[in-house]
Amino acid sequence: MPEIRKVRFLEPGNRPYRPALRNHVTYDRYLRNPSLGLTLLATIVERRVPDTLFYSESIARIRWDDVLDADVVFIGMFTFAAPRGYELARYVKEHSAATVVLGGLHASLNYEEAAQHGDYVLLGEADDSILDFLDAYQHDRPIDFPGVAFRAADGQVIKTAERAAPTEIDTIPNHDLVYRFADMVGHNTLWPQVIASRGCPFRCDYCAVVRHWGQKMRGRDPQNIVEDIRQTIAFFDQGRLPRLNRAMWIVDDNFFALRPWSKQVLQAIIDSDIDYRFTAQARFEVGFDDEILVLLKRAGFFELALGIEFLENESFDAYHKTCTSEEVIKSIRNIQAHGINVRGLFILGADTHTPGVGERLAQFVIDNGLRGMLVQSMYFVPGTPVWNTHRDRLIHTDWSKYTGHVVHHPTLMTPSELNRELVHVSRRVYSYRRLLKSLIFDRGLNRLLFLGEFFWQRSVAADRAREGRKLAGLPAGGPKPQQLPLTPVDGRPNSA
Repeated sequence: MPEIRKVRFLEPGNRPYRPALRNHVTYDRYLRNPSLGLTLLATIVERRVPDTLFYSESIARIRWDDVLDADVVFIGMFTFAAPRGYELARYVKEHSAATVVLGGLHASLNYEEAAQHGDYVLLGEADDSILDFLDAYQHDRPIDFPGVAFRAADGQVIKTAERAAPTEIDTIPNHDLVYRFADMVGHNTLWPQVIASRGCPFRCDYCAVVRHWGQKMRGRDPQNIVEDIRQTIAFFDQGRLPRLNRAMWIVDDNFFALRPWSKQVLQAIIDSDIDYRFTAQARFEVGFDDEILVLLKRAGFFELALGIEFLENESFDAYHKTCTSEEVIKSIRNIQAHGINVRGLFILGADTHTPGVGERLAQFVIDNGLRGMLVQSMYFVPGTPVWNTHRDRLIHTDWSKYTGHVVHHPTLMTPSELNRELVHVSRRVYSYRRLLKSLIFDRGLNRLLFLGEFFWQRSVAADRAREGRKLAGLPAGGPKPQQLPLTPVDGRPNSA
């Protein structure tokens, strides 16, 4: 009977972490929060296998002398980190006897691909299935429970039955299981994070979250969330110097979809003695709910990140997002009237977009007083409807570029034109003039956030400008030219 003595979790980095001075002051490509989902799974496993540790390449280098003698190595990944994830899996298999298990959003939606690189793939939310895996492994039973895929001896990929989403989701992640995380919390670019609910009732064509979490909303117990908030704040407050950024991100995809529950959570935060500031993602509808907005302000929410995506009604209709531009503007103004900032999350590269969309978006952000923005090119996560409808128009499938870069032939612009629009909107919104204005007139957290975003957005714009040179001459619309071969997903971009 195999014994499980040691388990290690790995989170691949699209660019593995490296130390840099600006890690301390601005969100940098080499420094991101470790995966909250993998931290949660490590917490669950550690109760069964005490020698459990999680390495995230977002914040630290992997200690291979520690990993390669593990019995089981779990690797979780998003699409943009898949090439590095497959590289790590190959390295572990070539240099150890560990069983390699892949998971996460990309592996779940693309299990046939992922199964070529690991021994098993855990599909969807693995809170329950990861324990089933450990039990089957330790008792030498077949790995055939619902929610797993693997490659059989004949090369065929086997997928077992669908698994119901977990309903017991009140586990509080133990951040101490993340290697070197406690040493890094002084970096103001690392935000305390808590996930309060899972799922989303909507099915926007470009969104992969609902394909992974499902449409059924599930909320944690409000008091359990408050305790998670307390523990997370305490973890981040142990740095050598006081944090300038005393704000927490509630990372739910749609915190307000369960309205009665979200009211209970907000009231629980209000009734606690927690003195902190919060931000969360939301759809535009929250801007019409004055009762919720009052509770948000009382609970310490200083900002909402609205998933606006588009400016045009025809774009909302094209991608099955139930929304209008008039509703978005009214929502923004009402949220701001309650003393809460609005941040916009946008997509360029819809089939309805034309040259000039970048300037129109920049003007929208400025005219409506948005505190900041995140703008990406239309993204195509395999398994989503837009992937299925646009896969013949993709320029390549080098997953490492699926981070908001231009990867497809838009209908009404060339790829190069779309890239220029992305560069323009970043430089226009985060101009030197607007930076100076923020430094003079903003105060506290607003000034700190704009300063950090300025340097990050300028870095992103420079990266996109360099990428744009590779897009020159590619046409708009239509099938991908045959002379542009797809980049192998198992390429070896970095040495392990």
